[in-house]
Amino acid sequence: MGILLTGGTVVTAADTYYADVRLEGEQITAIGHHIAQPGDEVVDVAGCYLFPGGIDPHTHFDLPIGTMRTADSFTSGSKAALIGGTTTIIDYATQFKGESLGKGLSNWQSLAQGNCYTDFGFHMAITDWNEAIARQMKVLVEEQGISSFKLYMAYKNVLQVDDGALLAAFQQAAKCGAILCLHCENGDVIDTLVRQAVSQGQTAPRYHAASRPALVEEEATKRAILLARMAGAPLYVVHLTCAGALAAVEEAKRQGQPVYAETCPQYLLLDESYYNQNGFEGAKYVISPPLRSKDNQPVLWQGLTNHMLDTVATDHCSFNFTGQKELGLHDFSKIPNGMAGVETRLSLLYTYGVTGGRINLNQFVALTATNAAKVFGLYPRKGTIAVGSDADITVWDPCYEGIISAQTQAQRVDYSPFEGFVQKGRAKYVYLRGHLAACEGQLIASQADGQYLQRSPFRTGIL
Repeated sequence: MGILLTGGTVVTAADTYYADVRLEGEQITAIGHHIAQPGDEVVDVAGCYLFPGGIDPHTHFDLPIGTMRTADSFTSGSKAALIGGTTTIIDYATQFKGESLGKGLSNWQSLAQGNCYTDFGFHMAITDWNEAIARQMKVLVEEQGISSFKLYMAYKNVLQVDDGALLAAFQQAAKCGAILCLHCENGDVIDTLVRQAVSQGQTAPRYHAASRPALVEEEATKRAILLARMAGAPLYVVHLTCAGALAAVEEAKRQGQPVYAETCPQYLLLDESYYNQNGFEGAKYVISPPLRSKDNQPVLWQGLTNHMLDTVATDHCSFNFTGQKELGLHDFSKIPNGMAGVETRLSLLYTYGVTGGRINLNQFVALTATNAAKVFGLYPRKGTIAVGSDADITVWDPCYEGIISAQTQAQRVDYSPFEGFVQKGRAKYVYLRGHLAACEGQLIASQADGQYLQRSPFRTGIL
């Protein structure tokens, strides 16, 4: 006995067509017309789009920061993801200084296993580079299905690694079939600018953005691209925010270099004016890289249209305004960096991208699911609607209209950075591996049975 989704419009990264889709077990078993089998449960989805379940390749659930953790655990974060139409997340497991990569992975597996409602994979963030770590990268690729590793060019004395380590990591990634994900900001320059601002009494939230200008991102992005070229290795630039960094990515792509880049809804829809709100309200938007001037937004949207930006992720890293963001009440450099977004990613991109006339439906699917699946070794199991693929399907109601509000969100955080934004369209039904997991803003799944995803090694020419 299967499930037949009938009357909807199937949308993939390449095609849009009317067809029924049959799910049986955990996979899609047929697409077409007159494909019902005796005993099938028939679900009428007329007027709806059938999207592949969203893939968010950039989340931070249950992340420890000093003595606290992010507001969203794997449980609450994955519930919010499902409700919003995302069925797979790739979180950043972190190897802290002195740990092996295996220890870092084990720490994150213990947090996610049995607690995650979506399927999940991990990038491994490396903060302590040495020859032993280089050897462990190969082991993780071959034995654990982790084919992407993150390094930070920012957060000096905490997460940042130097250029020598970056080059060595690129070289090892090229040898073992991995791709490096880089946070591209010049941490040395930022450290100087932060210390200068604080010493001059410039401690309000708006000085966070002033101490991390777009030029530090542009410079680091160019440097990362050159290091990747030296090593003959692929590069994935996370949370790209500004025109200068995008121009560097575009140039590399035109030269045939395997460089990929993501942006996030906050950089497409919010701008640096949010830091100028009364009192401490600007702290809600303290993220890194920070929100930029509004003139960067049309450039980023164009980057989505012309395939220079490959994915839209969230960098979901939620901290409560009360009790967590307030740690920096008198010093912006102590405000925990991050905001929530895993629940609203699809609705924001659909509302302001598709209905706003900036991207089409196929681009929407590519940016929210297919491209991430291809870059990170999940395609075609994930990221498309095809016979044999996992039955991860988001049934999208384009007629829904609402307002985004913290009062109605599933994310376990006390504000929404998109409070008051109009929402057009939402996930009506969300199927995870053939099982109805969410329905019209409510979680249906009775238990957190998300599966760990072992991913294939990186392959060139995937996009």
